[in-house]
Amino acid sequence: MTDFPLPLAHLTEPDPSAVPIHAVTAEGLAAWTAGQPAPLGAWLAATGFTARPGSQALVPDAEGKLAGVLLGVERPDDPWAWGGLPGTLPEGAYRLAADGEAAVAEAAALGWALGCYAFTRYKAPKRAFARLAWPAGAGRARVGRLVEAICRVRDLVNTPAEDLGPEQLAEAGAELGRRYGATSRILVGEALLAENYPTIHAVGRAAARAPRLLDLTWRGPGAEDGPQVVLVGKGVCFDSGGLDLKPSSGMLLMKKDMGGGAHAIALAGLVMDAGLPVRLRLLVPCVENAVSGNAFRPLDVLRTRKGLTVEVGNTDAEGRLILCDALAEADAMAPDLILDFATLTGAARVALGPELPALFSNDDATAEALLAHGRRLGDPLWRLPLHQPYLKMLDSRVADLNNVSSGGFAGSVTAALFLEQFVSAGRAWAHLDLFAWNPEDRPGRPKGGEAMGLRSAFALIEDLAAR
Repeated sequence: MTDFPLPLAHLTEPDPSAVPIHAVTAEGLAAWTAGQPAPLGAWLAATGFTARPGSQALVPDAEGKLAGVLLGVERPDDPWAWGGLPGTLPEGAYRLAADGEAAVAEAAALGWALGCYAFTRYKAPKRAFARLAWPAGAGRARVGRLVEAICRVRDLVNTPAEDLGPEQLAEAGAELGRRYGATSRILVGEALLAENYPTIHAVGRAAARAPRLLDLTWRGPGAEDGPQVVLVGKGVCFDSGGLDLKPSSGMLLMKKDMGGGAHAIALAGLVMDAGLPVRLRLLVPCVENAVSGNAFRPLDVLRTRKGLTVEVGNTDAEGRLILCDALAEADAMAPDLILDFATLTGAARVALGPELPALFSNDDATAEALLAHGRRLGDPLWRLPLHQPYLKMLDSRVADLNNVSSGGFAGSVTAALFLEQFVSAGRAWAHLDLFAWNPEDRPGRPKGGEAMGLRSAFALIEDLAAR
């Protein structure tokens, strides 16, 4: 569901006449300047350029035309170091001044393309973006699939609930699957009960648009005995809070509550486009948490797909309810890896802010690999503990579990502990509690929907496939 030319259109074929961009660090500026003509050093000194990360210096030639650009960076292999250029440089063609290592070339191409993103479904962009010649050494196919996946997340999250309900979200995943020959089925309404997905049905039954489950399967080339990976994403297309109604301020951004589902769909697209030798399954429960006469109620007891009973302590903790049925189905396959993505708790945002997804995992090797990829790729995560003593906070007098904890402590931890009850011990599982939204503009990351942890998760699956 891309309603604009992909930002890749702003990456062009090599052009010798393009303006060169020199990436320099604050520590390396003096050495770099020493190798340049004296007037250039004088110009940089006069303009106060110190190569502070994110800063730019436009360098004129003897005729006053733009001869080059200096970009201050901390790490040239960080894509976000390049993301601010397309919208701030004068329109025109640019190139990297020197061929660098592949990691720098790919970072520049990725950051530049993402800096050209604009959500234009309802409003035309204000200006054209500057263009960059494909850097030598950049893997075009790899950069292209990453840009498309990240833009897919941004597009889906940015689309208002009126135009992206459960049907449209599920179809977005199925449509993507058809491109790669995947098999999809979508269970709708009463079919969820017939096939034993009772909590997905309970959460979504009050809405005018029926709840549904996207179930996609795909097998990569040579993957007959390859690792099995299951991706699960929270697809709450709008969350009113249900009968425990949110205030208007809490409801304002709830079009983004399907951000986890958007991530899972986009990650499946990355795996399929790369042709990884894995057996893939994608499960996205798609619902709207609404209010009507048949809405599920506080203190109702729901029976889950796994058979555990859950007392509803709060109808606004619906994400974990739809995820638990999907996780139970994922776990029943005994896969090598389960990854779930969800805009699950405000507590995670209080703890880590909007830019840093909370990572929970029952497997240290999986968690450490995700964290390492995040550091390397500039796509960070922060691990929080599955502190087992807190499980008692989910005790219920009338059911196996409550869907919320008693008291206001450790909300993201208890939510993750709730989900863990639907995954078998010893099964490698990671849960990403993310915001999926930029609250303000940053280089390459405009205000609005955002992919978080996506590149790290893809690198983890690449590792698994390689093994």
